[in-house]
Amino acid sequence: MRDLSIAKGITIAKSMVYRKILLLVFLFLSSFSFSQNYDNDILSKEFHKGRREALRKFLPANTCAVVFAGAERQRANDTKFIYHQDPNFYYLTGYNEPNSLLIIFKEEQTFYDTIKSNELIFVQDRDPAKESWTGKLLGRDGVIIQLGFSEVLLNEQFADFKIDFEKMDIVYQLEFNDDVRDDKSDKGDLFSLIKHFRAKTTYSTKNSDNLNLSGWLATLREVKQPEELVLMRKAIDMTCLAHTEVMKALEPEMKEYQAQAVVEYMFKNQGSEYVGYPSIVGGGENSCILHYETNRKKLEGKDLLVIDAGAEYHGYTADVTRTLPVDGSFSEQEKIIYNIVLEAQEAGIKACLAGAEFRAAHKAAVTIVQKRLIEQGIIKNPNDFITYFFHGTSHYLGLDVHDAGNYGKLAPGNIITVEPGIYIPAGSNCDPKWWNIGVRIEDDVLITTAEPEVLSGKLPKKVEEIEALMKEKSLFDKGK
Repeated sequence: MRDLSIAKGITIAKSMVYRKILLLVFLFLSSFSFSQNYDNDILSKEFHKGRREALRKFLPANTCAVVFAGAERQRANDTKFIYHQDPNFYYLTGYNEPNSLLIIFKEEQTFYDTIKSNELIFVQDRDPAKESWTGKLLGRDGVIIQLGFSEVLLNEQFADFKIDFEKMDIVYQLEFNDDVRDDKSDKGDLFSLIKHFRAKTTYSTKNSDNLNLSGWLATLREVKQPEELVLMRKAIDMTCLAHTEVMKALEPEMKEYQAQAVVEYMFKNQGSEYVGYPSIVGGGENSCILHYETNRKKLEGKDLLVIDAGAEYHGYTADVTRTLPVDGSFSEQEKIIYNIVLEAQEAGIKACLAGAEFRAAHKAAVTIVQKRLIEQGIIKNPNDFITYFFHGTSHYLGLDVHDAGNYGKLAPGNIITVEPGIYIPAGSNCDPKWWNIGVRIEDDVLITTAEPEVLSGKLPKKVEEIEALMKEKSLFDKGK
């Protein structure tokens, strides 16, 4: 009964019946344990089921949607990066393990006369040897009980499982990533699932659609449900506290990576599983590099430090940026540029109203930047602003730091960033007194039926607030 990869359909069907009987027994065993779950605020199985139902409403009659789990990624030799589930797959399932496949049908389907369902999920089996190294897995029964699926099969079964995709009018799928590796010892790995899916659908391309599904998922994901907002608020609150602490701890002679360490310690100490993205900590000339990565420079008192860092909590990430004077006080030129960016950001936030076009915040911010840079003689023509402000002002935020969304009209439940910036590297065509001043200010904003709510609004951003906070004692204080 353990080996369910036999090709014969009758074996699969009988095994499913036996497994259901055993499952009824397991449900009464309170001591029965699947994967360790030490958190009590994860999204519920009802949430994920509701998201599948919402997606099913988009499907026309006699169609299905196919979504694969994210790939495992190699870091070096035999070491992998910590696994991170594909956000779409997690959104629809709550499953955080690799090598799995979800199929959502518009209508109920019948397989082998005994399996009747409008969705199937193929997952990896439990493996005691593997679990002794990396922790317990859910397995099939865990997915049924903890995630609420009624029909769960092992990933090794997919190769021989009889699904006649040819009978579907359309098979909706997402584009495959090109970084999937083949584990030749695993017949149910992601490489094999994709290979067998392609084999089952190579008869024709006329009923294959890899465009609409991503749009439907973007439509769903761009409007956050109440359960998601709870997690987003936690991630953002963690992030604000971390930024507050680095304001207090920052001092000349610190390395960029030490400021990074303060922020990320505070994330982890509050329960964040990961950073939402690699932390950007750029001082001096590095403040002018948009997605600076090195974080190795020794900070000098005259430097500005841009810290763009967000905590991830249960899959949801914050994205907050503050710009700080390393010595605790903004110079005259730094203060001028900083206040231009702050004014632009405040104008952008005011434009974040339901029904407004997505780029409304950007247009409002650009108007301010153009006007103020001309006043300071940094540019002569309004269109020259792009030399120093060369990125967009907003993106969606959620399960991805640049989250899924359609970039149409803003709607209640959207969470977007508002993050204008000005970056004047050395050698720029302006007075050298402005050189190496880079400023970005970023907050996370919830669109509501009324005024926008700045979810990261508790984090100070006015010049006098930052300077005052930087005088306070830090948990990491060395005796300022």
